[in-house]
Amino acid sequence: MRRAVRSYVLRQGRTTPAQKRALDALLPAHGLEYGEQPLDARAVFGRAAPLVLEIGSGMGETTAAIAAERPDTDFIAVEVHGPGVGSLLKRIEEQGLKNLRLIRHDALQVLEHMIADGALAGIHLFFPDPWPKKRHHKRRLVQPAFAALAARKLAAGGMLHLATDWPDYAEQMLTVLSAEPLLENTVEGFAPRPERRPRTKFELRGERLGHPVHDFVFRRRS
Repeated sequence: MRRAVRSYVLRQGRTTPAQKRALDALLPAHGLEYGEQPLDARAVFGRAAPLVLEIGSGMGETTAAIAAERPDTDFIAVEVHGPGVGSLLKRIEEQGLKNLRLIRHDALQVLEHMIADGALAGIHLFFPDPWPKKRHHKRRLVQPAFAALAARKLAAGGMLHLATDWPDYAEQMLTVLSAEPLLENTVEGFAPRPERRPRTKFELRGERLGHPVHDFVFRRRS
């Protein structure tokens, strides 16, 4: 069997003692186990509410801030890296976020198997790995197959919101998403940063270095 190309690698980042404690103590309370059947969001959150999936939540500061600002919406974050998972778990616990759960697994598999078609009000993908070397571009997450899968999982009118600070990846994203028949751009070209997406420390550092940040907000056609 041919091995699938992954859009991430498990880097050996240092997990702090606090993050390790969060992984051990809080993942059972705030995490969801991966499974190959659609999850029942109403059972998970105890209510019927719009559901947003965040792919690659990093250290979790943006994820937690958005969830806190939108208590009427439920969020599922997907992240594989231990330090980021531990950090977000700590934020969920400390902020008492009842509308946020976390899955530590490959995001494409989660999207394919755990999310029913038409179940999502939104998908967030902020600053994915740009894989800058040309020979690694095949590892970039935003490819035609991803655009088709994401569009299928969105409800009619659901939003796909992406951001990157890598110029040639931005052009690739725009080309790929614009070519997906089920998606329509909400603006002409790149979108201004929506107020609902907080700036991250990573983003602010990039801006100081002169890196342009591009947002994309596409809507699932009816």
